[in-house]
Parts: sequence; structure tokens; C-alpha cells
Amino acid sequence: MRLEGEVVGSEIPRFKNRWFGILEVRTGDLFLSLYMSGTVAQWFRTGERVIVETRKPLFGGEGEITLSFGEYRLWRVLDDGPLLIWPVFSKEEESRRLSPLTGEPVYSYKIRAREATYERDFEAIAELEQYHYASQKELVALWWCETCGEIMEANTRPACPNCGTDDKVHILEIKGSTPASRFLVLELVDREEYEPQYVAYVRIDPPVPKMHRRLPDGEIVRDIREKVFPADWFHPVYNPEELLKKRLAELRERYGREVGLRRLWEEVKWEALKQTDTAAARVARVVVHPDYRSDGLGQLSVKMALKWIEERRIPEMRRKKHIVETIAQMARYNPFFEKVGFKYVWDTASGRPVLYYPLTDEGRERLQRFLEEDPVARQHGGRLCVPTYGRVEPLSGPVRFRDVSMVFENELDVDGLPERLRQLLEAFGVRSRVIQRQVLRDVDLEIRPGEVVAVVGASGAGKTTFLRLIWGACEGLKGPKFEPTAGRVEAPPNAKAGVLIPGESELEFGDESILENVYRKLGDERPAVEILNRCGLSDAVLYRARYKELSTGQRERARLASLLAERPNLLLLDEFAAHLDALTAMRIARGLGKLVREAGITAVVVTHRREVLKALDPDRILFVGYGTVAEARGWT
Repeated sequence: MRLEGEVVGSEIPRFKNRWFGILEVRTGDLFLSLYMSGTVAQWFRTGERVIVETRKPLFGGEGEITLSFGEYRLWRVLDDGPLLIWPVFSKEEESRRLSPLTGEPVYSYKIRAREATYERDFEAIAELEQYHYASQKELVALWWCETCGEIMEANTRPACPNCGTDDKVHILEIKGSTPASRFLVLELVDREEYEPQYVAYVRIDPPVPKMHRRLPDGEIVRDIREKVFPADWFHPVYNPEELLKKRLAELRERYGREVGLRRLWEEVKWEALKQTDTAAARVARVVVHPDYRSDGLGQLSVKMALKWIEERRIPEMRRKKHIVETIAQMARYNPFFEKVGFKYVWDTASGRPVLYYPLTDEGRERLQRFLEEDPVARQHGGRLCVPTYGRVEPLSGPVRFRDVSMVFENELDVDGLPERLRQLLEAFGVRSRVIQRQVLRDVDLEIRPGEVVAVVGASGAGKTTFLRLIWGACEGLKGPKFEPTAGRVEAPPNAKAGVLIPGESELEFGDESILENVYRKLGDERPAVEILNRCGLSDAVLYRARYKELSTGQRERARLASLLAERPNLLLLDEFAAHLDALTAMRIARGLGKLVREAGITAVVVTHRREVLKALDPDRILFVGYGTVAEARGWT
């Protein structure tokens, strides 16, 4: 049944929290109470026309009827047609990680992006927000006890100190958000038990009330947006502070300063919501679970948020949206906004970069005209975060094995052992003998500059020996571990080897943070962050952590990042990703394969894991075993 009516009231009941709301609609003699999230209900004004489609019969056609979350659909009647408001936006998408060589899928997630609707959604947002603030001292949410009215700061649902229980404690506010904020959560569909449900969230706000531009010479251009786009795209905007100024004097006289401020703020923030009606939106926050950042979920989160803004005209759900802005210092160091299609335009007066994404042809044309005509914008061309690690000096020639043989010789004897142990070994025929084992036999091959080569084989087959011989040839190392028994290994004269062999070639970190270690080697914070992100250390918590504070798997990634910071042109990795779970190992392998190809680094990687091979996507796979080194086929 579809009915047209008008809004007679919208409220966020005091006995609940602002995430729960009721929209009251009159259609003839029938009064409908529509249960919905408070973040949606608060945007309606009394007298607005709406269309309600019910999913259950309304007997009699008069009286009062309450419809719960899933029992109706709601449209707001606008001049250009009805706009779907309820149910909230929800879309599923498969996030596929592709091979940089073949384009084939390596692994994938099924993601659902939907507007945060239930209290548990906002509790999950508070937990995710901790990853953004990167500090246990920073409490990111306010909570309210329904029983006694106590307000508490915490990152997860706390027990009320007065009541001793969390049964009646509700999340009240996410710090940094405003009443105008809307939230999109991304959750895993068909997830494993060990995987989190919520992996990201995006907060959408109205545009900032004012924006001024700082030019490279320090000159400030006031109200820059209105010089580039129509002024009414950004006005009237959510700006309770402006209303506060206008009415503060009156309330001060009536109630005194402190009480007046409290009363006034509660009043003006809701009045400001009713006045807000822009043709723009702002991406105010993007937070991704650290374990999923290297998989492009930041980009996917923003893409889904743009669809949400365009389809539902978020946050106000009134005017058609022409453009979306974001103001983010981190956009200087991480290009995911630009990868989505945002264009850098200018810096604010305080020095923060501003990027825009057009949703309409008019928005696109005005943005492009600015980028082409503005003298400063012409120079940067809309680009802000340009990869800075760059390419290394490639190997000047191949690494060659020329008829290489390697024999390990061990002398076994029982002299000096306790009598009981000597007798035990002699019972197995172990007295005194020389053991010779041929690890490599007449190996003749080349590893070409820029190749990514994976080395596989059984334990003890000679994979590490293969790496040591290359290492020894590059650095002129002497001794039985680094020199073949027969033949020779040749390395190009400009070879700069980066070597990770557990227990033999380790990196020193000391008391430096991971970021400091990588920055010290590169001398530039931009490629330092780029390398850490590529190695799966994209959380600010880990930037600040010391090596000794990391988990075993994080230490492996930190060693790889520190090694890449030395800018080798030949990478030798033994037991790569041995301490990582399968999915993380695939993420890091995929990122490593992409980075070394972009940088022109030759890589020889030893692994025994098929999923790592698939994600690394090597140019060749060499099988080491029984004295031979041969090209393996069909191993993946």
C-alpha cells in the first residue's frame, strides 16, 4: 500500500539515543510513526511531503499505527521527483585483488557497504576509530547510562561506575563528528570466524562553512570556492556556530553564561540542521582496519561513499549533489583519494590540501576549467601524491651461474661425547666418517635484470645455498658458504644486494621507531610512508612502534621495509612470508611483486607456500633439489 502524506514531527526520543528516531507522518485520518535511525529522522521538517509504502495492511485507514524498521519504504517528495530515503543505502561489491602481470584474480572479498543504522554499527565505528587516533590515551566516544544519566568516555561499551553494569549504557557520540554527520560502514560478507565483521567506515558531512586558499607565496585568497563554483552549492551550510553568535547575548542575560551556552547549543545545532541545504558534500573521515589497508579498501570505501552521496544526496537528502570535497593532510602521503578520481585543487589558509570529485557534468566542467586556467593549478595538474620511491639503477647485466657445483662436507666423530651417548651413536653405526653431500651440480643459468624469480624446493635442498652464492658474488664474500666448490657465479659490477636470510643477514633497529628507521635511510618522509604502506605497515600505530614492540609477522614486514629503504637493485629473500597468515602473506607478496617491478629491482625469493607464489606472480619459478636447479612448471 502506497500513501502520500506530510511530516508532522520528527524526534529522537530521550529514552533512547540519537541513533534511534521516529518520523511522524499524517496521511488523511491516519497517523504513522515510522521507526528509523535518528541520523535520518533529524533531517525532516514539519510540513514536508513524503510517500510511504507499507509492507503490511493498514486496517481501517485511520488512527495511529507504528511501523518498525523493515515494514515500510519512504520517499521524500522534491521538486525534481521523489527521493528514496528508507530503507537506507546498502550495496554489495566484490573486491578483487588482481595479478599485475596476468590480470587474473589472486583473492577476493565480498563487501557490503551500508549506512550505519543500528547502535551496534556506531559501537563498531568507535572501535575502528581507535586505529585512526593511534593512542590508548585518546578516548573516541561518549557513552550515556539510561538509568542514572552518567556520561562516560570510552572506546568500547563501559560499565556505568554508578550502576556497575553496561546493560543500559548507550553510545552517545563519536568524538569529532557533528549532528550533521552520516556514516557508511563496510562489512565482510560470508566472513570466516576469525575475520572482523566491520573493516572500514566513512563519515560524510556538509561542506565546511568557509574556505580560504593559501597561495605558494603566502597570499590568502578568501572564499575561494565561491570564485570557482556557484556560491549556492555550498550554502546554506551546517553552521551552528554562526547561529550561536546571533543569539548568545539574549540567553546570557536570561540564564547566565554557562547555562546559556548549554541551552543555546542544544537549540541551535538542531535549528542549523533544518537550514542546511547544499549541493555539495564532504568526505570527513575514512578509517580502514589496518589488516585490510593494503588491499585497496580505502579506495573502495570512498567509491561506495560517492555512490551513496550521489544516489541519496547525502547528508541532507534534498538537493542534487554536484561535487564532493575532502580536506586531508594524509592525502599528501597516500594517493587513494586520487586513485578514486579526486583532483587536488589548492591548500587551505592553514596549509591543508583540498581535493574535489565531481558528480555532475557541470561540476566536472567547472573543476577542469579551474585546473586549466589557474596558474598554480596548471603546474600541479590536479595531482598531489606522486610516488617518490621511484626506480633504482637496474642491474647492468644478468646474474650468471656457470657450471656451478656445491659440495658440503661434514666430519662426524664421537670423540668427546659422554660414554652413554657415544654408545648410543655407535649402536647406529656412527663412529668417525666424512659426509659429503652434493647440493648443486653443474648449474648453468641466468637471472636477468628486472626479473622476479621464485625459488622452491624441499627443506635442505639447497635454496638458501643458492641465495648465499649470489650474495657472495655481489659483495665478494669469501668462505665455503659463499663460494662454489666448482664453477663460478658472476654478478654485474653495479649490483647492490639487499639480503634477508634468517639467522645470517639481519637488520639492526635499536630503539628507533619503524618510521624513523626507514626515514633515516631514505632521508624523505614521503617514500618512507610509501614503503611502509607497501609492506603492510600502513597503521600510524605501527609507524610509531619500535621493532621490539611488534609481533613476529610485523617484524618480518618491518625488516622488508627497512631493506627496501636501502634501495637495492637486487633483492634476496629467504623464507619470505614464513611467519604471516595466508591472507596477509598474499597481500604482502602481491605488494612486493608490484613494487619491485615498478622500481626495476631484480628479486630472488625463496618460499614454500603456494598462495605466496600465486600472489607474487613471478616471471620464473626455479626448483632446487637433488643437486639440480631447474625451471619448475605447474607448481602454482
